[in-house]
Amino acid sequence: MIILYLAIIVLILMVIAYNRVPLYVAAALLFISTVVLTWYRLDFPTPSAFRWTLGIVAVTLTGFGIQPLRRLLISDRLFGLFRKVMPGLSATEREALEAGTVWWEAEIFSGRPRWRRLLSMPAPTLSEREQEFLDGPVEELCRLLDDWDICDSYRKLPEPIWDFLRKNGFFSLIIPAEFGGLAFSAQGQSAVVMKLASRNLTTAVTVMVPNSLGPAELLLHYGTEEQKAHYLPRLASGEEIPCFALTSAAAGSDAANMTDEGIVCMGEHEGREVLGLRVTWDKRYITLAPVATLLGLAFKARDPDGLLGDQKDLGITCALIPMDTPGVEHGHRHMPVGAVFMNGPTRGTDVFIPMDWLIGGQKFIGQGWKMLMQSLAAGRAISLPAVGTAGGKMAALLTGAYARIRKQFGQPIGYFEGVEEALARIGARTYRMDAARLLALVALDQGERPGVLSAILKYQLTEGNRQTINDAMDVHGGKAIIQGPNNYLSHAYQAIPISITVEGANILTRSMIIFGQGAIRAHPWLLKEMNAVRGTSGPKPRRDFDKALFSHVGYTISNAVRALLMGLTGSWATSAPVRGPAARYFRQVNRMCSAFALVSDAVLLTLGGKFKFRESLSGRLADALIHLYLASAMLKRFEDLRRPADDLPLLTWALEDSLFTVQQSLQGVLRNFPVPLLGGVLRWLVFPLGMPYRPPRDRIGKRIARLLLSENAARDRLTEGVFISDADDASGRVHTAFQRVLDSADAEQAIRNGLKEAVHIANHRQLVKRAVESGVITEEQATRVRLAQEAVAKVIAVDDFPRSRIEGFEEPAFRPRVGDERLTG
Repeated sequence: MIILYLAIIVLILMVIAYNRVPLYVAAALLFISTVVLTWYRLDFPTPSAFRWTLGIVAVTLTGFGIQPLRRLLISDRLFGLFRKVMPGLSATEREALEAGTVWWEAEIFSGRPRWRRLLSMPAPTLSEREQEFLDGPVEELCRLLDDWDICDSYRKLPEPIWDFLRKNGFFSLIIPAEFGGLAFSAQGQSAVVMKLASRNLTTAVTVMVPNSLGPAELLLHYGTEEQKAHYLPRLASGEEIPCFALTSAAAGSDAANMTDEGIVCMGEHEGREVLGLRVTWDKRYITLAPVATLLGLAFKARDPDGLLGDQKDLGITCALIPMDTPGVEHGHRHMPVGAVFMNGPTRGTDVFIPMDWLIGGQKFIGQGWKMLMQSLAAGRAISLPAVGTAGGKMAALLTGAYARIRKQFGQPIGYFEGVEEALARIGARTYRMDAARLLALVALDQGERPGVLSAILKYQLTEGNRQTINDAMDVHGGKAIIQGPNNYLSHAYQAIPISITVEGANILTRSMIIFGQGAIRAHPWLLKEMNAVRGTSGPKPRRDFDKALFSHVGYTISNAVRALLMGLTGSWATSAPVRGPAARYFRQVNRMCSAFALVSDAVLLTLGGKFKFRESLSGRLADALIHLYLASAMLKRFEDLRRPADDLPLLTWALEDSLFTVQQSLQGVLRNFPVPLLGGVLRWLVFPLGMPYRPPRDRIGKRIARLLLSENAARDRLTEGVFISDADDASGRVHTAFQRVLDSADAEQAIRNGLKEAVHIANHRQLVKRAVESGVITEEQATRVRLAQEAVAKVIAVDDFPRSRIEGFEEPAFRPRVGDERLTG
């Protein structure tokens, strides 16, 4: 009986911890239980030891609820220790942490996400004005664009396209109407960039850069009224073409350590002596710099002569400099792979600029890093994710069509299981990317500026683009590796490293930023503890630390209990906010959120300030955080669309893949845990019955492949928002052939059944003639088959060129390497 009563006590405490019952409520409940069992006779025996145990637990919980007592005994003694082990934060790190807002990532870190909060968010939607712009100027622009001519003939965006962009306000998407802009929502901006990227990346980048992190964005948030009135109308009309220079040779991902500097001094401007800065810089990789008329520049401001006060190093500062300012160098180009958007270096030596050229004026000197981080927190979730999603959607659209029309061994290659696997990955990953993109955009339009989630979006959707395009290349085989106007994949494939690298290289984004910043910013108590131990002297920091510390302890205990109970019950110990086919996945994500929160806490507690140097562990935890967000986004999307049954294969494959990734990431952390014994205990808590998740099943992948190989509503939803050409160009020919092959499928099957031979491009003329003569098909059916096979032949054709294609080309004289005696004799 003693074991039974102890089990009852443990169960009561676990229920209290699982439900995160406040400390004083838990103590009151245990006191009431003790009184009831002591003063009233019940139908079962209650030994005094049991009642005493309940009473002692209640008194203990009450003691922990009395702040002065627990401070005296515990938290004040730990205050000094925590101050020593807490990781140090530089000024730029603190500004990065404080940039933007915290949103759904905080729910994941809580271990107990509030699904009602997520499901109450509005479904994604475009305004009537935004949809009209997509159906009008964007559609028209896409029809004007020829990817091969732009990238391989002109090697730049032709001037008529620049004129069209200016005339139709493509550079004004984020600028308010009062300044002549279109004032689109985040969803509207993303839709424009995504549709353009599905046609030509060079045009998409040319449009997205002025509408993301750059002069217009910074002016809107920090510019003076005079700066806004002067520059925003000129930017909206395209009279000014902006660029923003941050990266330099010595400071790439570590941009805060730039060597470009401006010295506060007196100088001459417009014929009079004014206070300003003499700026020297050497920047590279600056998009639009070769054609820009307005340079946004980040540099470190210094005041060695004390003209502004006692502080010598003022910090990173942002300025707007007209490109025709004496001393500004620009015009040379870099040549990015796979695209020909304007990109190049800009330099300047001792260029004098007055104080009113600083964005926001003199009062914003030294606040440039904060300004950039605040803007990046939102902008990074719009443009690059739109480009990545466009790549996935076009891969799904074109690869599914190609796999249906291309035959080998007498049947479409899409019916081979090896190709089905690739099609399943393309379809499901695209579904996941689009759900993640749309959820983040809705959050932005609701006023959120989620810095950690924007990093997740940038990383995951550019990686997803790489994965889907790689699979598309594999399915297309030889068709994809021959350059020419008929190749609709090669430029997208070549350009993949661009989005992987810019706005924070993906390797560092994963291993340092996503979890490194997320753990501090989104954790419910860690940042509060850090702020408390760094507080000034006096009782308040210690009170704040005490509250955060004991809340943190309760949070950790709760997540341990929740992870264990959900692990033992297969997640049936938790509830789902909805009914239907997705309900079980809500429960599984609940389980993994608790597991993630527990393991994250254990790693942070074990390593303390050394955690920032354990990038492998940080990267694995980032993978878990990423896929918990992706899973949340997919569930939200499925509910927003009213649970379409034909989307279930996409949802199931993508969710099972994400849950498996979370499991393997946590398993990787536990296998490499700094304290192996603790890692073993955590493994038992998190996975008490072994590893519950497996990769997606083949039968689900086959269903996804069939979706991409035919016309259906799920395929239309998956590829919605990209440009679908009906012209006689590379992608347009694929769409035409796909339609005709589907239209002639019955006739082809009749020929196969009647003549025991499959139709393909080499035999269709003779075979169709025989089929008509023998009465297997009608003349109308024969026409459909002929048209289909002729369209297929155009699609699978590849380009060839005469050796003399480049007129006037002169082969340079061979010049051996200096000192190579084998070649020089």
